Amino acid sequence: MLSYIIEKPTYKMWKVRNQKTTTMNLKIVIAEDNSFLAKAVIEKISFFDDLNYKFKANNGAELIGKLEENHNIDVILMDIQMPEMDGIKATEIIKNKYPQIKIIMLTVFDDDENIFNAIKAGANGYLLKEINPENLHKSILEVVKGGAPMTPSIALKTLNLLRNPLQLENKIDTEKITLTKRETEILEQLSKGLNYNAIADNLIISSGTVRKHIENIYHKLQVHNKMEAVTKGRKHNLI
Repeated sequence: MLSYIIEKPTYKMWKVRNQKTTTMNLKIVIAEDNSFLAKAVIEKISFFDDLNYKFKANNGAELIGKLEENHNIDVILMDIQMPEMDGIKATEIIKNKYPQIKIIMLTVFDDDENIFNAIKAGANGYLLKEINPENLHKSILEVVKGGAPMTPSIALKTLNLLRNPLQLENKIDTEKITLTKRETEILEQLSKGLNYNAIADNLIISSGTVRKHIENIYHKLQVHNKMEAVTKGRKHNLI
């Protein structure tokens, strides 16, 4: 299990460093399903007068819905693993629809695959959640000026990906994926075009249980919808 420490700075500590006034007023949105982590990020940006927190979304789908009501946003701080729609899929959709909005992935995941997929989806930056308020502020300013802020360890991994892109793609494509017996049964049902309720009736389980298994299937296969799950399942001879 991934573990990390969120530094909880004091107001005095960062107010001293942020005394210089500025006319810039950047509108910031957060996509994060964990309320504690979201509160921590909101607190970090609250120390800076030039950052204007607008709203939070609990997942990618909710974020896209809120942007339809108000897309006058400068920067989105985007988590990766969220229910219903993850941050990478949301990034791809948002960058296609609102290319002017800058998106910084703010996550605990530092593996090659998530970095690769986030960049491919159009992310403008990639930071780890352990970042302190001052560096988060600098990164936001950097991204609106056209930069690509990254946590140093992420930048190094990104360079390695650029040097060996085929190696990563082959690794992703040939990795061994294992599903439980129940997950395989549900994936087979999905391949027949059945909905959650029909699958639940056929397997004599609740629709909520079906939904949870499907979430696990999506996570294991690294996909975002039924069609992708079925296609990848067949490709890896899972069904």
